[in-house]
Amino acid sequence: MADYVELLLSEIDATAVLNDPDRQPLQTVYFGGGTPSLVPPHLLARILDALRRRYGLARGAEVSIEADPGTFDAGLLAEYKQLGFTRLSVGVQSFQEDLLQTCGRAHTLADARAALKAVAAAGFQTWSLDLMSGLPGLTRAGWRDTLAEAVAAGAPHISVYDLQVEEGTPFARRYSPGAAPLPADDDAAGMYADAAAALTSAGYEHYEVSSYALPGHRSRHNQVYWKLLPYYAFGVGAASYLAGRRYSRPKELGAYEEWARGFAAAAAAAAAAAGAAGGAEAGGSGGGGIPGADLMPETQEERLLDSIMLGLRTADGLDLRRLATDYGQEAAKKVLPVLRRHECEGLVELRGAQGGTALASSSGRAAAAGGGGAVVGAAGADAVAVEWGDVVSARLTDPEGFLLSNMIISDIFAVM
Repeated sequence: MADYVELLLSEIDATAVLNDPDRQPLQTVYFGGGTPSLVPPHLLARILDALRRRYGLARGAEVSIEADPGTFDAGLLAEYKQLGFTRLSVGVQSFQEDLLQTCGRAHTLADARAALKAVAAAGFQTWSLDLMSGLPGLTRAGWRDTLAEAVAAGAPHISVYDLQVEEGTPFARRYSPGAAPLPADDDAAGMYADAAAALTSAGYEHYEVSSYALPGHRSRHNQVYWKLLPYYAFGVGAASYLAGRRYSRPKELGAYEEWARGFAAAAAAAAAAAGAAGGAEAGGSGGGGIPGADLMPETQEERLLDSIMLGLRTADGLDLRRLATDYGQEAAKKVLPVLRRHECEGLVELRGAQGGTALASSSGRAAAAGGGGAVVGAAGADAVAVEWGDVVSARLTDPEGFLLSNMIISDIFAVM
């Protein structure tokens, strides 16, 4: 493990500094993938120190680590706090013993309950609990019991993921999506709706398609992704977004080691060449390279599509005024008729400048007419005409719109 951390540190040192460490230090750090809670604290400290030295770390930064039940105790949690970790993400997945075994989790139900008790007592600023729906043999009743126990545990943040059966995996050889013992598609959709109902009624905000938070406990790191902001990434399989380039490192350790050594060597050679030429660190980059620098930066069209997809998968929704400012009025004009059509189906909520819904009628529904600048109410309703400029944002309804987000986003992409 120490050898792997050395490799990761070499990647950090070789990566260009694209932020100002003094004026724009890192706002979030997230240790995830695999089981980082198995990494000894002194090695975690070395990684944090390296990040702090090279990129800066803001006072009050959110510093998170994923931790599976059975891999930590109260003593380790105390060490995490001393190192500067402010947030834990606990991978419980299920509160049913048989399902934990079915999905190959190493921990038991007793481990999960002990872990949550320890986390609640540790005094972290915030923490999250991860659950998984769609597991083999999971019923709607069992899922509701799991949700109730998650709420009772007092987690300020809960993430709910649907089981994804990936082709070519041992799991895929045993199970087929939608076929027993996996829940039927209707039951899987029902579980998503059950989560929305149970958690929002308990005071959680469904702030993005898979995550719920009590007020003030949104994951700041997650929102970096949703807001299309740049981020560094280091280690096996890590995906970064720098200088308009998305780059994923190799997922196998041997391949990553080869890549990391080559990346560090190239950065060192570039720094030596710059020094020989009498130049300073290129562009204030700290003498490092940008992973994926040989890739073409994303185009304006690609960024537009990303903005639409990411915006619509959050409760904050898609800001149509900003869309028009960043990508032109034509982009907003293409998006709006599709959103209006899905508003009629109860899947989209359009909002006006005053914060209320932009479409209104006595029936609570409106029908799009002509794909242009007005909306006509359903027969017999008192319709409110809406000009293009009156609609300033759109969000998907919860849970119906979120459930069908892929379809809605695909419909928008088809007209862009």
